[in-house]
Amino acid sequence: MSASITAIQGFQIGHFTERRAATGCTVVVARGGATAGVDVRGAAPATRETDLLAPWATVRDVHAVLLTGGSAFGLAAASGVVDLLEEEGIGFAFGGVVVPIVPAAAIFDLAVGDASVRPGPEAGRAATRSALDAVAGAPLEEGSVGAGTGATVAKALGRDSALRGGVGCAAHAFPDGAMMGGIAVVNALGDITDPADGTTVAAPRDGRSTAEAFLDGGRGTILRQGESTTLAIVLTDVELDKSACTVVARMAHDGLARAISPCHTPLDGDVVFALSSRARRSEVPLAVLGHVGAELVARAIVRGVRRANRNAS
Repeated sequence: MSASITAIQGFQIGHFTERRAATGCTVVVARGGATAGVDVRGAAPATRETDLLAPWATVRDVHAVLLTGGSAFGLAAASGVVDLLEEEGIGFAFGGVVVPIVPAAAIFDLAVGDASVRPGPEAGRAATRSALDAVAGAPLEEGSVGAGTGATVAKALGRDSALRGGVGCAAHAFPDGAMMGGIAVVNALGDITDPADGTTVAAPRDGRSTAEAFLDGGRGTILRQGESTTLAIVLTDVELDKSACTVVARMAHDGLARAISPCHTPLDGDVVFALSSRARRSEVPLAVLGHVGAELVARAIVRGVRRANRNAS
């Protein structure tokens, strides 16, 4: 059953896009808090506050998750998210203070636009305001927007052969009304394939696939550490604890492997978050939630890259 990711109860999503500098950020806000898990599978991640999401960590709720461009510099945008959420009274109440918990992860886009311009606190505030003002059920902009503005894919043979990456989303409603969604920021080293039919969505412009180049021992490849990352967030209104969210995040990484080849390389910083708004009790098994999460991530990857290149001038 099809659904809109922005209709999932408990979450709001917003973008900040800086087109001239080819960077930006994307925020998922959980006004009432959300249980969260994370799985960091890439070897070159840029992250903030992910240790809080371990099942054994004390803090249960997060109040937003930030996906951003700007590499490690872009993580500064999380401060703007925190500041605006505090002003809005959204966060963990402690001793008269509201403390928003905002994990974050970044992609490397500095080689695409103006490397001196990176998302900072004002960009984080703008994306958060966009999320807080978003209308439930309204379409989320996809393609070269938000954290995916400067994203690229299929770049193992050099940036001149690369195509645009971007932001994509997908959602699903179960028969009992429970909902799941996936949002992905695709900045992958590898090529993109639609697992639904095997169609190549993005491959190097010189006609040789990255897989072929790797089978040839990597001849002709340009492999720069830390420049490639796919980030994803799986959202659900099903009531899950931190351990269950971690399972969903781990299983959702399969969505990357279905749509990106190669992925999880030493050069990628792949990260998947899973968030539960706990708005609904459901009998859908955890194994099903994890599998559907992976399917949604794969669909989101394909949608993001297709829309980014469809809109390319």
